[in-house]
Amino acid sequence: MRRLRIQGWRWRLLIPWIGGALLAGVSLANWDFALIIRNAEHRYGNLGPARDRLLEWEALIKSSAALAESDKLNEVNRFFNRKVRFVDDIQLWRENDYWATPVEMLVKGAGDCEDYSIAKYFTLRRLGIPSEKLRITYVKALNYNQAHMVLTYYASPSAEPLVLDNLINDIRPASQRKDLLPVYAFNAEGLYLPGSHARKSDSKKLSRWQDILKKMHAEGFAVGEG
Repeated sequence: MRRLRIQGWRWRLLIPWIGGALLAGVSLANWDFALIIRNAEHRYGNLGPARDRLLEWEALIKSSAALAESDKLNEVNRFFNRKVRFVDDIQLWRENDYWATPVEMLVKGAGDCEDYSIAKYFTLRRLGIPSEKLRITYVKALNYNQAHMVLTYYASPSAEPLVLDNLINDIRPASQRKDLLPVYAFNAEGLYLPGSHARKSDSKKLSRWQDILKKMHAEGFAVGEG
Protein backbone atom coordinates (compact mmCIF):
# COMPACT_ATOMS: atom_id res chain seq x y z
CA MET A 1 0.00 0.00 0.00
CA ARG A 2 1.18 3.49 -0.70
CA ARG A 3 0.75 6.31 1.76
CA LEU A 4 0.50 10.01 1.01
CA ARG A 5 1.43 12.82 3.38
CA ILE A 6 -0.34 16.04 2.46
CA GLN A 7 0.27 18.84 5.01
CA GLY A 8 -1.73 17.14 7.74
CA TRP A 9 -3.93 15.06 5.43
CA ARG A 10 -2.43 11.55 5.59
CA TRP A 11 -3.99 8.94 3.35
CA ARG A 12 -3.58 5.21 3.03
CA LEU A 13 -4.88 3.45 -0.08
CA LEU A 14 -6.87 0.79 1.72
CA ILE A 15 -8.80 -0.95 -1.03
CA PRO A 16 -7.52 -0.71 -4.62
CA TRP A 17 -10.13 -1.50 -7.24
CA ILE A 18 -9.29 -4.79 -8.93
CA GLY A 19 -10.58 -5.38 -12.44
CA GLY A 20 -14.25 -4.52 -12.88
CA ALA A 21 -14.84 -1.80 -15.44
CA LEU A 22 -17.77 -0.46 -13.42
CA LEU A 23 -15.38 0.51 -10.66
CA ALA A 24 -13.02 2.38 -12.90
CA GLY A 25 -15.03 5.36 -14.05
CA VAL A 26 -16.51 6.90 -17.15
CA SER A 27 -14.67 6.59 -20.43
CA LEU A 28 -12.90 9.59 -21.92
CA ALA A 29 -14.63 8.93 -25.22
CA ASN A 30 -16.89 11.74 -26.41
CA TRP A 31 -20.20 11.82 -24.58
CA ASP A 32 -23.17 11.75 -26.94
CA PHE A 33 -25.36 14.45 -25.45
CA ALA A 34 -28.08 13.90 -28.04
CA LEU A 35 -28.41 10.33 -26.74
CA ILE A 36 -28.11 11.44 -23.13
CA ILE A 37 -30.90 13.99 -23.58
CA ARG A 38 -33.13 11.49 -25.41
CA ASN A 39 -32.69 9.02 -22.58
CA ALA A 40 -33.49 11.74 -20.06
CA GLU A 41 -36.63 12.70 -21.98
CA HIS A 42 -37.69 9.06 -22.12
CA ARG A 43 -37.33 8.85 -18.34
CA TYR A 44 -38.64 12.27 -17.26
CA GLY A 45 -40.80 13.48 -20.17
CA ASN A 46 -40.54 17.10 -21.28
CA LEU A 47 -37.37 18.41 -19.65
CA GLY A 48 -38.23 22.09 -19.85
CA PRO A 49 -35.44 24.23 -18.35
CA ALA A 50 -33.51 21.07 -17.47
CA ARG A 51 -32.76 20.54 -21.16
CA ASP A 52 -30.99 23.91 -21.21
CA ARG A 53 -28.93 22.94 -18.17
CA LEU A 54 -27.81 19.73 -19.87
CA LEU A 55 -26.88 21.65 -23.04
CA GLU A 56 -24.99 24.21 -20.96
CA TRP A 57 -23.08 21.31 -19.36
CA GLU A 58 -22.15 20.10 -22.85
CA ALA A 59 -21.08 23.64 -23.79
CA LEU A 60 -18.94 23.87 -20.66
CA ILE A 61 -17.09 20.70 -21.62
CA LYS A 62 -16.51 21.90 -25.17
CA SER A 63 -15.33 25.36 -24.15
CA SER A 64 -13.04 24.09 -21.40
CA ALA A 65 -11.30 21.28 -23.28
CA ALA A 66 -8.17 23.29 -24.17
CA LEU A 67 -7.80 25.11 -20.84
CA ALA A 68 -5.04 24.56 -18.32
CA GLU A 69 -5.95 22.23 -15.45
CA SER A 70 -6.26 25.09 -12.97
CA ASP A 71 -8.72 26.87 -15.27
CA LYS A 72 -10.70 23.65 -15.77
CA LEU A 73 -11.05 23.36 -12.00
CA ASN A 74 -12.34 26.91 -11.74
CA GLU A 75 -14.76 26.66 -14.63
CA VAL A 76 -16.27 23.36 -13.49
CA ASN A 77 -16.50 24.41 -9.85
CA ARG A 78 -18.16 27.69 -10.81
CA PHE A 79 -20.61 26.03 -13.21
CA PHE A 80 -22.11 23.56 -10.74
CA ASN A 81 -22.08 25.95 -7.79
CA ARG A 82 -23.98 28.45 -9.91
CA LYS A 83 -26.40 26.13 -11.73
CA VAL A 84 -27.50 23.88 -8.88
CA ARG A 85 -29.42 24.75 -5.70
CA PHE A 86 -28.53 22.95 -2.50
CA VAL A 87 -31.41 20.73 -1.36
CA ASP A 88 -30.92 17.84 1.05
CA ASP A 89 -31.74 14.25 0.09
CA ILE A 90 -34.81 13.92 2.31
CA GLN A 91 -36.51 16.86 0.65
CA LEU A 92 -35.34 16.08 -2.88
CA TRP A 93 -35.39 12.27 -3.03
CA ARG A 94 -37.27 11.22 0.14
CA GLU A 95 -34.16 9.25 1.16
CA ASN A 96 -31.57 9.85 3.85
CA ASP A 97 -28.56 9.37 1.57
CA TYR A 98 -29.13 9.35 -2.20
CA TRP A 99 -26.22 9.69 -4.63
CA ALA A 100 -27.47 11.34 -7.83
CA THR A 101 -25.80 11.23 -11.23
CA PRO A 102 -24.90 14.55 -12.86
CA VAL A 103 -27.92 14.12 -15.16
CA GLU A 104 -30.27 13.51 -12.24
CA MET A 105 -28.91 16.58 -10.48
CA LEU A 106 -29.15 18.84 -13.54
CA VAL A 107 -32.65 17.62 -14.35
CA LYS A 108 -33.71 18.53 -10.80
CA GLY A 109 -31.61 21.67 -10.78
CA ALA A 110 -30.81 20.76 -7.20
CA GLY A 111 -28.65 18.42 -5.16
CA ASP A 112 -26.63 18.02 -2.00
CA CYS A 113 -22.88 18.06 -1.36
CA GLU A 114 -22.36 14.52 -2.68
CA ASP A 115 -24.06 15.36 -5.96
CA TYR A 116 -21.92 18.47 -6.49
CA SER A 117 -18.73 16.50 -5.85
CA ILE A 118 -19.71 13.60 -8.10
CA ALA A 119 -20.69 15.93 -10.97
CA LYS A 120 -17.44 17.88 -10.69
CA TYR A 121 -15.41 14.65 -10.59
CA PHE A 122 -16.92 13.19 -13.76
CA THR A 123 -16.80 16.49 -15.63
CA LEU A 124 -13.12 16.98 -14.85
CA ARG A 125 -12.44 13.36 -15.81
CA ARG A 126 -14.17 14.02 -19.12
CA LEU A 127 -11.91 17.07 -19.53
CA GLY A 128 -8.87 14.82 -19.29
CA ILE A 129 -7.72 15.25 -15.71
CA PRO A 130 -6.40 11.83 -14.56
CA SER A 131 -8.34 10.03 -11.86
CA GLU A 132 -5.25 9.84 -9.63
CA LYS A 133 -5.37 13.64 -9.33
CA LEU A 134 -8.99 13.67 -8.15
CA ARG A 135 -10.62 12.27 -5.03
CA ILE A 136 -14.18 12.50 -3.86
CA THR A 137 -13.59 13.18 -0.19
CA TYR A 138 -15.89 12.78 2.79
CA VAL A 139 -15.17 15.27 5.53
CA LYS A 140 -16.76 16.55 8.69
CA ALA A 141 -17.80 20.19 8.33
CA LEU A 142 -16.77 21.39 11.78
CA ASN A 143 -18.69 24.67 11.63
CA TYR A 144 -21.91 22.75 10.97
CA ASN A 145 -21.03 19.62 12.97
CA GLN A 146 -22.18 17.39 10.15
CA ALA A 147 -20.92 15.13 7.38
CA HIS A 148 -20.01 16.82 4.12
CA MET A 149 -18.46 15.89 0.78
CA VAL A 150 -15.97 17.81 -1.37
CA LEU A 151 -13.79 17.12 -4.39
CA THR A 152 -10.03 17.34 -3.87
CA TYR A 153 -7.40 17.86 -6.57
CA TYR A 154 -3.74 16.83 -6.30
CA ALA A 155 -1.38 18.44 -8.83
CA SER A 156 1.14 15.73 -7.89
CA PRO A 157 1.11 12.80 -5.43
CA SER A 158 2.94 14.86 -2.80
CA ALA A 159 1.13 18.15 -3.44
CA GLU A 160 -1.23 19.78 -1.01
CA PRO A 161 -4.77 19.15 -2.25
CA LEU A 162 -7.06 21.89 -3.48
CA VAL A 163 -10.65 21.71 -2.26
CA LEU A 164 -13.65 22.20 -4.56
CA ASP A 165 -16.65 22.82 -2.33
CA ASN A 166 -20.25 23.87 -2.80
CA LEU A 167 -20.17 25.74 0.53
CA ILE A 168 -17.79 28.37 -0.86
CA ASN A 169 -16.99 29.37 -4.42
CA ASP A 170 -13.24 29.82 -3.93
CA ILE A 171 -10.97 26.83 -4.53
CA ARG A 172 -8.60 26.79 -1.57
CA PRO A 173 -5.70 24.60 -0.40
CA ALA A 174 -6.63 22.08 2.28
CA SER A 175 -4.42 23.94 4.78
CA GLN A 176 -6.80 26.90 4.48
CA ARG A 177 -9.85 24.74 5.19
CA LYS A 178 -9.47 24.28 8.93
CA ASP A 179 -13.24 23.83 9.04
CA LEU A 180 -12.97 20.43 7.31
CA LEU A 181 -11.84 17.19 8.93
CA PRO A 182 -11.13 14.43 6.35
CA VAL A 183 -12.81 11.07 6.93
CA TYR A 184 -12.20 9.05 3.75
CA ALA A 185 -11.79 9.52 0.00
CA PHE A 186 -12.11 7.50 -3.18
CA ASN A 187 -11.51 7.64 -6.92
CA ALA A 188 -10.98 5.18 -9.78
CA GLU A 189 -7.92 3.75 -8.00
CA GLY A 190 -9.69 2.80 -4.78
CA LEU A 191 -10.66 3.83 -1.29
CA TYR A 192 -8.38 5.98 0.89
CA LEU A 193 -8.53 6.40 4.66
CA PRO A 194 -6.60 9.00 6.67
CA GLY A 195 -3.96 8.19 9.26
CA SER A 196 -1.48 5.43 9.66
CA HIS A 197 -4.04 2.97 11.00
CA ALA A 198 -6.55 2.26 8.26
CA ARG A 199 -9.99 1.38 9.48
CA LYS A 200 -12.47 -1.03 7.97
CA SER A 201 -14.31 0.49 5.03
CA ASP A 202 -18.04 1.06 4.79
CA SER A 203 -19.19 -1.31 2.04
CA LYS A 204 -22.43 0.62 1.63
CA LYS A 205 -20.46 3.61 0.37
CA LEU A 206 -18.67 1.45 -2.19
CA SER A 207 -21.95 -0.03 -3.41
CA ARG A 208 -23.40 3.47 -3.91
CA TRP A 209 -20.40 4.33 -6.10
CA GLN A 210 -21.06 1.27 -8.24
CA ASP A 211 -24.73 2.25 -8.42
CA ILE A 212 -23.76 5.71 -9.73
CA LEU A 213 -21.72 4.16 -12.54
CA LYS A 214 -24.49 1.74 -13.46
CA LYS A 215 -27.03 4.56 -13.58
CA MET A 216 -24.72 6.65 -15.77
CA HIS A 217 -24.31 3.71 -18.13
CA ALA A 218 -28.11 3.52 -18.43
CA GLU A 219 -28.21 7.26 -19.12
CA GLY A 220 -25.98 6.83 -22.15
CA PHE A 221 -22.45 7.32 -20.82
CA ALA A 222 -19.68 4.96 -21.88
CA VAL A 223 -18.46 3.19 -18.75
CA GLY A 224 -14.97 1.76 -18.68
CA GLU A 225 -11.36 2.40 -17.83
CA GLY A 226 -10.42 6.01 -17.42
